[in-house]
Amino acid sequence: MGARPDPSDLVDGPVVGRVGMVDDETLRLLTLVERSVEQRLDEALKAHGADIEQWRILSLLVAQGGCPMNVVAEHAMMLAPKLSKLVDRMVSANLVLRRPDELDRRRVLVVASPRGRQAHAVWEDATADVRRQFLQLLGPDAAVLDELLRRLRDGLQRPGTSTDR
Repeated sequence: MGARPDPSDLVDGPVVGRVGMVDDETLRLLTLVERSVEQRLDEALKAHGADIEQWRILSLLVAQGGCPMNVVAEHAMMLAPKLSKLVDRMVSANLVLRRPDELDRRRVLVVASPRGRQAHAVWEDATADVRRQFLQLLGPDAAVLDELLRRLRDGLQRPGTSTDR
């Protein structure tokens, strides 16, 4: 595997003042990009009657099958009370189902319903342009950004909490 590029090579212009410490502008840029991407995804999903949290939840459930609520909460980045209300609404809309865990009957798993899988496919199409634009802007650096963000996430993770891999 080749050497990793220096992150400063990914910045347009000089990195004066940034060596040795992340400055406020770097953190501000990270927030601005996150907000912009979230706004574009939200607009794409709202056109189909969905929101980002629903999309994240169904993305997880379609990819991994049934998951306990704590795993869903972590993936969707939601607190348990808010997640519980959202899952209740998704159950009412027949997007997800609650099923007992076959291995531990005390635990409940959330699974995507057939209607939820159909909705997820529509939502994936709806968000494809946003994700494609993101990739086009970054080109081959998308993989580098992914690695850097995972490294940041893992390094900032509080002890005793898991990470989304």
